[in-house]
Amino acid sequence: MKEELKTQQGIESTQGIEEQEIDLIELAHKVWDEKKLIFKWCGIAVVVGLIVAFSIPKEFSTSVTLAPESKGKSSMGNMGALAAMAGINLGGSSGEDALSPELYPDIVSSTPFLIELFEIPVQSADGKINTTLYNYLDEHQRSPWWGTVISAPFKLLGWGMSLFREKPEEGDGKLNPFCLTQDESNIAKALSDRISVSVDKKTGVTTLSVMMQDPLISATMTDTVMVRLQNYITDYRTNKARNDLGFTEKLYEEAKTNYHLAQQKYASYIDGNMNVVLQSYRTEQERLQNEMNLAYSLYNQVAQQLQMAKAKVQEITPVYTVVQPATVPLRAAKPSKPMILIGFVFLAGVASVGWILFIKDFIANWRNKK
Repeated sequence: MKEELKTQQGIESTQGIEEQEIDLIELAHKVWDEKKLIFKWCGIAVVVGLIVAFSIPKEFSTSVTLAPESKGKSSMGNMGALAAMAGINLGGSSGEDALSPELYPDIVSSTPFLIELFEIPVQSADGKINTTLYNYLDEHQRSPWWGTVISAPFKLLGWGMSLFREKPEEGDGKLNPFCLTQDESNIAKALSDRISVSVDKKTGVTTLSVMMQDPLISATMTDTVMVRLQNYITDYRTNKARNDLGFTEKLYEEAKTNYHLAQQKYASYIDGNMNVVLQSYRTEQERLQNEMNLAYSLYNQVAQQLQMAKAKVQEITPVYTVVQPATVPLRAAKPSKPMILIGFVFLAGVASVGWILFIKDFIANWRNKK
């Protein structure tokens, strides 16, 4: 009995597989019979894809690569030895830095960093555009034709609503980072979207890229953003050391002045009392000499501290190695015309097959029932 049931189940499964194969063959024949429709749709997709691909403005990308600075323990070895001989402690400058490379993208996308780039002069490769970055992003950006068509009703609506609104007060023309206008905020957002910073967590290599519609402007802005980022990091890391240096320089000037005054007092007193042998004279002479020696000792110590402060600023100033400098790109990064064309043809093929297998029969059956 069990053998008969197994035989019957095997026969049923074989029949099911044969039916599936028959259904697939029928579907394939059905699609093949409508191959002209598929080719027609794909041909239309090629035309539409070419129109779209050539309507999208070209974007050029320039990238630079920065290698991290070495953080060896011996970075302050020589300076530390000199400081120890002078009795000065430079501190643990080789410790952890609060400004890690992972914060570089946040720094570049911050509003203060972006608005400092607005007034940078830029020039297009053909020489037709020579203006500031803000004006370039505001007035010289190309967009696809359908963007103009879609935005036209909204612009017309905004113009109509502006007739019934009070005109905003005109500013003094100065950029206020604390209170940006809507146009300035939009330009800052557009600029932030065009700047990309990525950091490799394993190697620490930083890659900075800028996307612009002109190759020369793209390379110019990439180099500028790189320099601005380096200056920002350098200012951050050397801020305390430079403040200490300024304070030490002030102490040095005061100690130098006091020493010169004490030296002049001592010399004047000696010159005015050369033949005097009184004990009071000798006492005053020793006092002035001690003041001069004390002033000289303080002056000498502060001079050593000044040299160490200068050495510390120089030592903790980060050094960047530009692995890949900025160069003017020769080819556009986007749009990728072949990929757009392939995407349109693929979608047209899938849509035509779906129409043949499902939608066409569904509409025919619905009409027959109706």
